[in-house]
Amino acid sequence: MPGAVDKEAKEKAAVELFQKIGLDERTAQSAVANARVTGNLWDVIHEAGVQDGCNKSVGNLLYMVATKFPANALKHRPWFLQYVTSNKIKSSTQIEAAISFFSSVGTDSFSTKDFEQQCGVGVDVSNEDIKATVVDIVKEFQDAIIAQRYRFNVGLLFGRIRKILPWADGKVVKEEVDAKLKEMLGEKTAADEEKPTKKKKEKVICIEETSPAAVGTSLAEPSVEVTNPFSIFPDPHENIQVHTEIFFSDGYVWRPHNSKEALEKHLHVTGGKVFTRFPPEPNGYLHIGHAKALFVNFGLAKDRDGNCYLRYDDTNPEAEKKEYIDHIQEIVHWLGWKPFKVTYSSDYFQELYDLAVDLIKRGYAYVDHQSPEEIKEYREKKLESPWRNRPVADSLKLFDDMRRGMIEEGKATLRMKQDMKSENYNMYDLIAYRIKYTQHPHAGDKWCIYPSYDYTHCIVDSLENITHSLCTLEFESRRSSYYWLLQALGLYLPYVWEYSRLSVTNTVLSKRKLNLLVREKWVDGWDDPRLMTLAGLRRRGVSPEAINSFVRDVGITRSDNSMIRMEKLEHYIREDLNKTAPRAMVVLCPLKVVITNLDSSMQLVAKHWPDANDVDVSMHYQVPFTQVVYIESSDFKLKDSKDYYGLAPGKTVLLRYAFPIKCTDVVYAEDQKTVIELCAEYDLAKKTKPKGVIHWVAEPSPGTDPLRVEVRMFDRLFLSENPNELDDWLADLNPRSKEIVAKAMAVPVLRHAKIGERYQFERLGYFSVDSDSTPGNLVFNRIVTLKDSYAKILGK
Repeated sequence: MPGAVDKEAKEKAAVELFQKIGLDERTAQSAVANARVTGNLWDVIHEAGVQDGCNKSVGNLLYMVATKFPANALKHRPWFLQYVTSNKIKSSTQIEAAISFFSSVGTDSFSTKDFEQQCGVGVDVSNEDIKATVVDIVKEFQDAIIAQRYRFNVGLLFGRIRKILPWADGKVVKEEVDAKLKEMLGEKTAADEEKPTKKKKEKVICIEETSPAAVGTSLAEPSVEVTNPFSIFPDPHENIQVHTEIFFSDGYVWRPHNSKEALEKHLHVTGGKVFTRFPPEPNGYLHIGHAKALFVNFGLAKDRDGNCYLRYDDTNPEAEKKEYIDHIQEIVHWLGWKPFKVTYSSDYFQELYDLAVDLIKRGYAYVDHQSPEEIKEYREKKLESPWRNRPVADSLKLFDDMRRGMIEEGKATLRMKQDMKSENYNMYDLIAYRIKYTQHPHAGDKWCIYPSYDYTHCIVDSLENITHSLCTLEFESRRSSYYWLLQALGLYLPYVWEYSRLSVTNTVLSKRKLNLLVREKWVDGWDDPRLMTLAGLRRRGVSPEAINSFVRDVGITRSDNSMIRMEKLEHYIREDLNKTAPRAMVVLCPLKVVITNLDSSMQLVAKHWPDANDVDVSMHYQVPFTQVVYIESSDFKLKDSKDYYGLAPGKTVLLRYAFPIKCTDVVYAEDQKTVIELCAEYDLAKKTKPKGVIHWVAEPSPGTDPLRVEVRMFDRLFLSENPNELDDWLADLNPRSKEIVAKAMAVPVLRHAKIGERYQFERLGYFSVDSDSTPGNLVFNRIVTLKDSYAKILGK
């Protein structure tokens, strides 16, 4: 077997060469297991002229160059290596800066002065400088360190030190920080090693207020000319800057950014256009918070004449349903957004799998056999898995076994080899793949391993050439892992930006809580009009225009502790309905009034719109005026008062669009207390000018009841402004959030109202026709009351 012998001899020679530059046996063996690393490191050693060996510190830097030097700048590598071997470049931080520099330069020529300035050549940071700076910074945080001891976030110290001494050796900095903390705190105690007790996160919630002085224009029409919320985002051509700094516990720093070559390739595919994506997980219905996400992603694409994908993040088949998939697409179109393409993360399962194999080959992933409980425990203790450093070949075989269904569910995962000692919890070897013997709603039964969100979303962003990856602030801590993975695979890096979630008072928006409300029937399904789901708001009668105006005014903020008042949303709903909902009269709690001096019925004209002209008949409707009319029970009192404008014995009010009537008698029930009927006389000549105006509904003909309709009066679902902060949040449900008026009376014109149509019931509020309506039983939902408390707060 001469081929096998030759291969074995070459691998042995490579290991011996790698050990000559100071690599330990394990690192050398790992390098040989990866053909790409082996070839690069072999070339780097020969280009540097250190085949006979060098000191360990130089060897470690050469290893970094071999694994990270950009492929588009290889012509410059031999020249650069002379800086390493001559100790002009002597730290991992300088190597990272050089890699960043050459990624931007590519094959172009450059100024030596610019290179040396960017890489800190000639800047000498002594151990004494580092020690003195550490002393100063530790003193600055002394009180917090003493209070928190070894649970203090030392990343704060490293960050401050790096700003002062950017070219300091990271390992020396870490050693000095560790020594200083030990000097200050002593050895770790048993209490320091204890797992911290998890407490419910307490967040100070700021209920959004607006000062009257701040109101200069109508809130109903936010001006694009005055402010463009999308102006904060960079142009796709600018995506070459360092996106973030990933600090490793061993002192290394990654500064992910696109090379000129990678950016040019991306721009060639996109034509320089903005590409965004709205990536919901199809495990529930969208809510008002998603309306903001839709506005941000689709809005930016529209503003820049770009494109936005609707991408289903369907990596968890157990929680996903086709019902949710269909609903999401329907709602996106209802809100007025048009996707460039509808895609699924599962469309890329093969590419994701192939990249996972590549990740293993690069030494950045391994198959693990720890249970979920063990993974959690080891992550909390910052301990490496026993299988973390297994040979690459073993992980490749086991990952293939996972794919072919040869390993039991829960017995293996593929984990990314990140940094178990990092200050960022999201760098603790996140899971990339897990085994699930569950059929996928979109991909079928082709796969029994599924990628995780942390592995999938950044890669698919890159594969779809997303220019701006926009997400909510809870993902900010994942930025490092996002860019780590793309950097490790050598993929294009989108621009990432996080914004605050949209939180509204008197409701819950977490999918877990919404699921519970629906599952345990606290509400009547996902489209219950009391929920802040977009399906619920639509069924309630809220228009997409009102929702979009609301989220635009909320803006693309990064404040994570503010909560928007429900009154603000209601304000925009009223502003929209005031312009679009025709008027009609409905009586909720009827009180019979007999007009004793009216001999025959007549047809009167009422207005659909307050400013209706007399010529346009479509702006009016007819109402019968007969001897029997019905008014609201609340519009009658037995005792009159100065501040009361309703009807009372001997008092006159104006029936809207009709005549003044004067109460002449009161008819009681047998208990002689309950008023069941009034007698009145009307003033045909309208000589009296009463201050009070009330609405009414008449019998369409003598002895015939008016049109009966069901009216559902909806109110806040929760009593508290922030039920999320309550332990027993279900106990805060408003018992009067839904009240049904079974036999309200309506004017005849409403008989032909269609499902979804909206009306203003005069003096009562805005209502829409519910989907429960039938030809013989119309059902109306109250959308919102007439009173605009938000405008009152603003002094409008």
